[in-house]
Amino acid sequence: MPAAYDGGMSPQANLEGARVCVVTGGVRGIGLAVARALRDRGDVVHITFRSSRERAGSLESEFSGRIHQVDFGSEQQTSDLFAHVGSMDMRIDHVIHAVGDYETGSASTADVVARMWQSNVQAAMHVASAACPELRKSKGSLVLFGCAGLAGLGPRRDSAAYAAAKSALVVLMKSLATEEAPFGARVNMISPGLIPHDAAHAGTLAPELLAKIPMGRPGTPEEVAAAALWLTSGESSYTTGADIPVSGGWML
Repeated sequence: MPAAYDGGMSPQANLEGARVCVVTGGVRGIGLAVARALRDRGDVVHITFRSSRERAGSLESEFSGRIHQVDFGSEQQTSDLFAHVGSMDMRIDHVIHAVGDYETGSASTADVVARMWQSNVQAAMHVASAACPELRKSKGSLVLFGCAGLAGLGPRRDSAAYAAAKSALVVLMKSLATEEAPFGARVNMISPGLIPHDAAHAGTLAPELLAKIPMGRPGTPEEVAAAALWLTSGESSYTTGADIPVSGGWML
């Protein structure tokens, strides 16, 4: 775990007039797919990692000068990141928070509950606290990541602590949306279903689970990224407090 925020690698000039986006956890999996989609749209994209330095280094040619090592469990590191991005590119338009560990285990196991809360809720609170002042200035948006199937608040046999944390995150997202709306900033959520990728937990890739998806196939990181593109576009300028499932009907 890093002792302090690492301010990034070899800076490069901003692209005049481009939107500035921060994708947390953007060096792998769904986060990387979102970062690449935003970059291909023409946005200036910052990505973060916690411990995957080798993987981050392999992306230097794609995101030169905008790769940052941050532990979002640290309020100070989180604050330092957004201060640095704001001073470097003079604005922050969108933040896509794609950080949040998944773990199986009983809801009665206190250490699992604590880890899931810290990774999925507390980290998001740190990000929102640091990012929203910048997003108010730009009339931008914060996108959090949930998980499909929480609407009915049903029980989970193997991932109860994770589902409980993500349920709390839904409430946090909606609360932030109401708080930020008067300032012109938006807060939304994307809730993926079963999405195989290079950082997916093995427990989400079991063939018997994938076979239960109503659309008959698992989703792709690019399909999740498409939702992020819409939520960070002018087409969604009147959308806030929304939880958008990208799940192929999983757990309807």
